[in-house]
Amino acid sequence: MADSRTCSIKFDGATLRGDADQPLLDFLAEHDVSLPHVCYHRALGALQTCDVCWVETGDGELARACALRSADGLAVVSRSERARRAREEGMDRLLAKHELYCSVCEHNTGDCTLHNTFADMHLPIQRYAYQRKPYAKDESNPFYTYDPDQCILCGRCVEACQNVEVNETLSIDFSMEHPRVLWDGGSAIGESSCVSCGHCVTVCPCNALLEKSMQPDAGPFTAMPETVKRPLIDFVKVLERTIGAPPVTGVSKLDIALRQAEIRRTKTVCTYCGVGCAFEMWTRDRHVLKVQPVVDAPANGISTCVKGRFGWDFVNDPKRLTTPLVREHGRFHEVSWDEALDVVARRLLEIRAAHGPDSIGFIGSSKASNEEAYLTQKIARLVIGTNSVDNSSRYCQNPATMGLFRTVGYGGDAGTIADLAAADLIVIVGSNTAECHPVIASRLKAARKLRGQRLIVVDPRRHEMAERADLHLRPRTGTDLVWASAFARYAFDHGLADTDFLAARVNGVDDYRASLEPFTMEFAAQTTGIAREQLVEAADMIGRSPSVCIVWAMGITQHSHGADASTALSNLLLVTGNYGRPGTGGYPMRGHNNVQGASDFGCLKNVYPGYEKVTDDAVRDKWARAWGVEPGALSSMIGEDNFMMVEQAAQGRLKAMMVIGEETAFSDADSENVHRAFSQLDFFVVQDIFMSRTAEFADVVLPGCPSVEKDGTFVNTERRIQRFYEVMPPLGNSRPDWRILTDLAARMGHDWGYTHPSQIMDEVAGIAEMFAGVSYARLEGWQSLVWPVRADGTDTPLLYTERFHTEDGRAKLHPVKWQPPAEDADDEYDLLADNGRMLEHFQSTNQSGRGGRLWGLSPEWFVEVSREVAAARGIEDGTWVRLTSRRGSAEMIALVTDRVRGNTLFLPIHQGKPGANELTGEHHDPDVNTPAYKELAVRLDVLPRPRDARPLPAGNFRYGARTANAGIDAAAKWSRPDYVAPPDAAPHPEKS
Repeated sequence: MADSRTCSIKFDGATLRGDADQPLLDFLAEHDVSLPHVCYHRALGALQTCDVCWVETGDGELARACALRSADGLAVVSRSERARRAREEGMDRLLAKHELYCSVCEHNTGDCTLHNTFADMHLPIQRYAYQRKPYAKDESNPFYTYDPDQCILCGRCVEACQNVEVNETLSIDFSMEHPRVLWDGGSAIGESSCVSCGHCVTVCPCNALLEKSMQPDAGPFTAMPETVKRPLIDFVKVLERTIGAPPVTGVSKLDIALRQAEIRRTKTVCTYCGVGCAFEMWTRDRHVLKVQPVVDAPANGISTCVKGRFGWDFVNDPKRLTTPLVREHGRFHEVSWDEALDVVARRLLEIRAAHGPDSIGFIGSSKASNEEAYLTQKIARLVIGTNSVDNSSRYCQNPATMGLFRTVGYGGDAGTIADLAAADLIVIVGSNTAECHPVIASRLKAARKLRGQRLIVVDPRRHEMAERADLHLRPRTGTDLVWASAFARYAFDHGLADTDFLAARVNGVDDYRASLEPFTMEFAAQTTGIAREQLVEAADMIGRSPSVCIVWAMGITQHSHGADASTALSNLLLVTGNYGRPGTGGYPMRGHNNVQGASDFGCLKNVYPGYEKVTDDAVRDKWARAWGVEPGALSSMIGEDNFMMVEQAAQGRLKAMMVIGEETAFSDADSENVHRAFSQLDFFVVQDIFMSRTAEFADVVLPGCPSVEKDGTFVNTERRIQRFYEVMPPLGNSRPDWRILTDLAARMGHDWGYTHPSQIMDEVAGIAEMFAGVSYARLEGWQSLVWPVRADGTDTPLLYTERFHTEDGRAKLHPVKWQPPAEDADDEYDLLADNGRMLEHFQSTNQSGRGGRLWGLSPEWFVEVSREVAAARGIEDGTWVRLTSRRGSAEMIALVTDRVRGNTLFLPIHQGKPGANELTGEHHDPDVNTPAYKELAVRLDVLPRPRDARPLPAGNFRYGARTANAGIDAAAKWSRPDYVAPPDAAPHPEKS
């Protein structure tokens, strides 16, 4: 029987065999067969707008090759005279819309599809005169420009915006006399709904859309003034008429070679959120020319967000730390590395000798690499002898990890981003996904738009994903455990529980079902404030959908009982049989680029790398042997976490801390208490790339490096391990964290001898079973591995297909009880201040706040105020207000919006002095010590201060008006009166 997955086709008489139902252009490329095309892109599919890929099919008809798919019996001829003339006619028409001046064009870097296709076709001359368009170049966006005069109207940008990013901003109106790409139907880019994700620039086949960072010095001749450039362009046009196009194209190819010799293209991985976007970074020396995504990037493909694409100004910021600093007599002084490391080693050893190893604590970085996380816990456990090591997961997703440990076993996402895109139903809980994990949001938006994936959003605040949802539930803050448990009971009571799955694979069913007795729909409606009808509708959708994924983030975890709420969500997935199959499972969204990896590689108080318990004698023996010490040298006591380290420092019990790449002084709750604690320490070391608020309290500051200045690996939110490469050398005298830690350990009697991070990964793989098959060789280029990874390199993109990660291989339903939030509104503090991220910023803005471009998108600290509160208190956009909590107060500008309602406010966490955590309190989840950031009652006072401007600039994307459509409409182009299908010649005005 023939394999239906493969096929044979005839192309120009040759028989080619390959995958069936593949785009013909991709099929040919796999056989090293080139066919001219411009509008086709692997990530976009067939657009049929460029008219450059014409072929003849077996029946003698002309067809656009981009629209053909491989199948048995397909016969294609490209070399016929008719097909050749059709392709050349198509290219001539494109050039009538685009002025060729390649050698002085910023885009002439070897990746210009239009240039390369024109050169490969060997056209003797440009037959149609270039026709200018009556539009000015749009330079209103801070990151990129659009030049209608260079636009060939291929529609790639529209397709990418509408159906890949799904921001739905771009369109082309082919009914216009002079069609062009439109933003929001005709707005300037900088005043539109454009989120500056860069998709349109990535896919543009010419220089119509171009990064400002590539202008004007992309090449040897691009920086010349227009007064010189324009006469040169005109001269070349005249010359081309005399000598033909090939010699001119030859000059541009020489220019490409010159640029490629200067421009370095290096694969790296984004250092902002946890999606794990990989891309090429183009640099000349230390100048970041651009970020270029590629189809082969495993987590993101061609997708990026504004920060990943354009947020790299911080790398060369003049305020980068480049020299070690030691505090003497209250002031910092620059010292050599030897001096600084000698001080750190001596003081830590002195404090350990005087007060014991547990008087010292370590906080690792969620920005640093896996290898650096490993060395952080290694220096804590092996060199100092304490398990008091933690990372910023304590502030965000530790409750989710606990919920997963309790129920299914692994502290990570059940599947990959591909599973999220494949699910029949997505439930997003407490996650502003479109702003906090934008590339994952793009996959969900595309799944909804293109194949009808259904969406429930549970969030007190209205945001983009809520606007796109089939159902938006707006519960009272901190009540998610109630509706999740009520849905589980509803599933049991109405025959929606997957009883076969429960019987075969889950323990504790009877006890769990009994624990649900209080969680009626009536109780849920009363407690959450959601109408019973909406609750039933949502429960039915979850219970009846073939495959369900639940996505959650800080709106669940940053509560006083976030671990229990996370457990309730995982319980619901188990009850409905939504684990272990494609398109199912629990997906806590990791907030930092390597917060998952920092935990995976041991920066937690109770586990070694791979989540091997420090209290297990056999585990300790194994790690001791691997590290070359006696078993008794490693502590069997669970250490302290971030929260308890701060508490013990405030009490004088913790004497020294080393904080690596973590802005604890700004990011931890109740910041005034944190500052007091840091001031109490006998010795404080901070390792960072900027003089952060935390570093201001330090005795020694060690200048580390961002990821683009070193090699290493990260783990993203889907458990995917990816390698990144050094893009440029460390700035000044700064050093990679792995080298700093290696040098410090040597001064404390442990000569590890690492000379490259690959050696560190090899060591981990030789000890931790979870990473047994991980190696740099297997992560080369765009390859990745999703843990756990067996010794033979087999990874596990989808967990729990055969067994859960428990002793008996069965999941466990874990009963939870409803407990109200630790802090709620009352008569004095009558409003609730929710808080979280914005798309254009990141955490304390130590990265996103540098250089001014990202900062300028939203430069003011503000609070979102509901229309009800605004009307009652006389608040307008720009009114100055003071928020006062039970801990402190802060002043900011009000923004009146319907994104929040009733007595709930929303406070971005990024800006402000002292910042949002001047208001947050000591409340925390007792199971994991995660601060209850989201449980914040405040009083709002209007200040007698002149009203300011609206805090979000007028051009902010949130004020734009999206223009959703199905993507580029080639038929609209074909229906124009002036369109004639090639090979017939185009009518006036295109013809010269």
